[in-house]
Parts: sequence; C-alpha cells; structure tokens
Amino acid sequence: MTTAPHPVHGVDELCAAGSELYERALREGRVGIADADEVPCLVDFGLLHPAVGDPSWLEPIAPVVALHRLLRTSEERIADERRREARLTTVFEPLMRIDGRHTSVAPTISILSGRQRINRAIAETMADANEELLAIQPRANYGDPHEVPRADVMDRDQALLDRGGRIRTLYQHTTRYLPFVLARYEELRGDAEARTLDEVTDRLIVVDRAVAFIPANKDGTLALEVGHPALVEYFATTFDRLWRLATPMYPEAVQRPSPDGITPRQRAIASLLIEGHTDTVIAERLGMNVRTTRVHIAKLAKTLGSESRAQLGYLIGQSGILE
Repeated sequence: MTTAPHPVHGVDELCAAGSELYERALREGRVGIADADEVPCLVDFGLLHPAVGDPSWLEPIAPVVALHRLLRTSEERIADERRREARLTTVFEPLMRIDGRHTSVAPTISILSGRQRINRAIAETMADANEELLAIQPRANYGDPHEVPRADVMDRDQALLDRGGRIRTLYQHTTRYLPFVLARYEELRGDAEARTLDEVTDRLIVVDRAVAFIPANKDGTLALEVGHPALVEYFATTFDRLWRLATPMYPEAVQRPSPDGITPRQRAIASLLIEGHTDTVIAERLGMNVRTTRVHIAKLAKTLGSESRAQLGYLIGQSGILE
C-alpha cells in the first residue's frame, strides 16, 4: 500500500503527525528512526537528530533551544530585508527629485470586490468626469437593495450633465415599458439619451473613454476597473456600434415597425426559437418573464398558422420574417 506524500508546510504550521511524534520524543527521550519516515519534517526542521551512540534512534532538541534558533533565523531575515530597503531608498531617493512630467503610469486592470466598493469606484470616477458616460444596462434594478439609491445615481449623473458632459444609455426593449426609467430621463437636465435593443451585452460603464467597468462574475459582487487605453477604446467602439443599431427611446421615442402582423418583440423571439433555445433562455436573453414569452410565442404561432413547436420553427424559416 502506497502512503500519501507528506504535506509541505513550515515549522510554524507543524503537522499533527509531527507534533504527536515530537511530543512523544520529548516524553520518552528518543524515537526510532523508522517512526520518523512518514514525518520527515521533524528532521528537516532540526527538531529531531540522530543519537550519537546509536544512529538508529532519534533524539529531540529541547523546545527552548529550537525556538531560540528559529527566532534568530527570523531576526536575521528581517535584518536582511531592512538592509535591502535601505539600499533601494539610497538608489531611488535622488531619482525621485527629478521632474517626472514625461513619465507615464502603467495602465491597470483592478479587481473590485463587493457592490459597495464597485459603486464607490464608479462614483469616484464619475466625480472626475467632464465629457461622457456610456452605459449598457441589461436590467433596470431600481429598488434592488444592493444597488445605489436612485437619488444618488440621479445626483451623480446630473453633476456630469451640469459640467457639460453627456450620457448615452442602452437598455433592452422591455425597459421601454417601465415608467420609472422614462421618469429618470425626464428629471435629468442636459444631454441625456437612451436607446433600446432586443439583446444587449452584460453591464458596461465607460467614463470619458478613459476608464471602463465590467462585471467579473455572475452575481455582480466582482468587477474589473479597466484603465488600459486599447481595452477602453474597444469597449467604447462596441457601444458605438450597438448604439447605431438601437431604437431611440428618449428624448424622442421611435415605434418599431410591425409588418405582416409580426411585432418586433415576436420577431426577436422567432430568431431565438429557430436557434433551438428554450422558453426560459429566450425570456432571460430578452429581459422578459417566461409567462410573457409564452404569450408572444402563442401569438406568433397563431399569426403563422402553426399547430406545433416543430412546425412553428419551419414556418418561421419559410415566412421570411427574419430577413
């Protein structure tokens, strides 16, 4: 039978087997060398050493001696680090007196943990902004206890508008029917616009095309603060292209056409249906509940004269409504 390898650890985290054998050696004065085969850490750390008269036995080092030796080693290591710090200070101190106006700070990508920390970072970045806020909001979560209070968001956004900046926000089409979203824009004074799409990306915030915030996990408790110019420009360009494809919602709402009795919402559902998605996935991607999704599917089936799910997919393909 093969025994498991001994875990790697430091002397300050002595394993249970090592502690037990060391205690036994202290009580009995020695242990057999074979007893230490499965706990080599005791010999490695110098807590056991071969007996002078009989190498088949191991004798323990007194704990006070072992502790003194280990503390001395730590003190020497700390002293070495302090000497290194002194040398580094000597090298860099005269360099820090030089005018560094031509130097650059390396672009960073920071991980923000916790909704409060994320929201605080966004607010701090917004406070220094003067030009533009681009935002993709797949969900309108006003009222969610984890979100920033609506009044704080309004004050933050209005401050940017008062400084001459502009706000562009992309939502899903379902947001068009939420009165509190329109009320938000009616309260703002300045250059603020909103548009909608059937599907949008996950949340994205770009401030002055200099800093971007994107989610780093599913539940929104981790985010990335991106300051790399190439990445921020990529995010801003993606937003611009989606913006051109989107339907205006504010300040002037545009009604999307419904040719052949098929509404834009039903057309979006039809596109996902023929890809084989379930009702639940369709609802999630379009920002609807499953019940509403199934109502639209039923209306679509009635309009196309379908009697089954399989036939509906065929009729969608033949109808040309997605062309």
